Amino acid sequence: MFPEDIQRLAQQIVAIATERGLMAATAESCTGGLVAAALTAVPGSSAVLDRGFVTYSNDAKMQMLDVPEDTLIHHGAVSEATARAMATGAAARSRAQVSVSVTGVAGPGGGSKEKPVGLVHFAACGPSGVVHREMRFGGIGRDAVRLASVRVALELLADRLA
Repeated sequence: MFPEDIQRLAQQIVAIATERGLMAATAESCTGGLVAAALTAVPGSSAVLDRGFVTYSNDAKMQMLDVPEDTLIHHGAVSEATARAMATGAAARSRAQVSVSVTGVAGPGGGSKEKPVGLVHFAACGPSGVVHREMRFGGIGRDAVRLASVRVALELLADRLA
C-alpha cells in the first residue's frame, strides 16, 4: 500500500515505541489519516498507536485537539502555531507520550501567495519537547504532496522516539 521507505519508517517507529513502551498519536489535516494508516499497516502497531485524529476543518481542530480559535484566526490552519497546537493537543487528548501533526495545502487549489500549494507544517511532541518543520513541496500534485508529508511526519515521529 505504501512505498518501501515509508513502510521501513513505520516499522522502525513501531519497533522502537514497542521496545520503550511508548504510545503515539497522530493529528492530521491534509494527509487525512495516511500517517496513522502507514503505522497501522505494521503488525503489532496496536501496542503503539493509541489513536489518530483527522481534523480537516478548523472546528475539528478546535473541538478535538483544543487548538485555540485565536491561533486559527491570527495564523491560519496552515501555520507553525497550528501544527504545534495540534501535536500538543493530540498528546493531551490521548494516552500517547509522542505525537505528530500535519497541516498544509495539498492542492491543486487552495493556495495563496503567502501559503502556496505544497506548503505543509509539521510538529512532533515528545518527552524532549515540541519540534516544528516546514516543507515547501511545490506543485508536485495532491497525491505526491500527501505522500511526501507522510514521509516527513514519520521521520519527525521517529526523531521524537530517539
